Amino acid sequence: MIKIANAPCSWGALEFDLDGESPGYIQVLSEMRETGYEGTELGDWGFMPSEPEELRRVVQEYGLKLLGAFVPVALSQEEAHGKGIELALKTAQLMYDAGFEDAFIVLADNNGSVDERTWNAGRILPEMGLTEADWNTFAKGAEKVAGAVKKEIGLRTVFHHHCGGYVETPREVATLMELTDPSLLGLCLDMGHFAFGGGDPVEALESYYNRIWHLHFKDFDPVIGERASREEYDYFKAVQEGVFCELGKGNVDFNSIVRILNEKRYDGWIVVEQDVLPGMGSPKSCAYNNREFIRKLGL
Repeated sequence: MIKIANAPCSWGALEFDLDGESPGYIQVLSEMRETGYEGTELGDWGFMPSEPEELRRVVQEYGLKLLGAFVPVALSQEEAHGKGIELALKTAQLMYDAGFEDAFIVLADNNGSVDERTWNAGRILPEMGLTEADWNTFAKGAEKVAGAVKKEIGLRTVFHHHCGGYVETPREVATLMELTDPSLLGLCLDMGHFAFGGGDPVEALESYYNRIWHLHFKDFDPVIGERASREEYDYFKAVQEGVFCELGKGNVDFNSIVRILNEKRYDGWIVVEQDVLPGMGSPKSCAYNNREFIRKLGL
């Protein structure tokens, strides 16, 4: 049975250091539950309690499950792999010790840290990508993180492609999938990021279904996307302008996506993500509207 969750980023709690103050975790978890969600991701390290007993108590107090944690690592830099593994293990251990033994490490590049990729999100050219040697370093780094998490903690790792990082375009997603062990590293398919990166999320769902262990439902507003390209917004400006809109207000074909998931009897989590930054509106209202949209799709 498909279960629906949300994530702290929908309340503005992002891994990036941006202006404005986002709500604390108590408000976030409370509003998640009030708007009809069954689970949450952890958010950036330190957003929620980092002591297992307290984390378990807080999450369960609101009737939620903890299903994963976003871990950014600069995988194209071999010297960053060691610290990345440490962070992934620390995060996995916390979730495991808190009793969430089916949670995922949601691995990603250190998005927003390379100027060329950040400035050109949504309009990446081939020459802005990794070299063959860098791809090998990136893929090996992802496998090292996933392997350590699996061996030492017993949790699984999925890779989250992401605009503003080195795995954004459909070709880049394909390359990473080709270079990594499908038994070790799954894919977290994010519908909005795949669309902003120039791809068709429905095609991606069909192509990579056997690699997809985790799903993020995010919508993409093509009008803002076109404006972002024309006016050369960087990634953060595009997000602040609302390129990731409420579900159903963009061009992601969620009807087809849900049909495919039902046909294939997907029984994992769907995590709703809409990056509502301070000043962009009410996160609770957006969360409610997104849950109602999914409910009308039969979920």
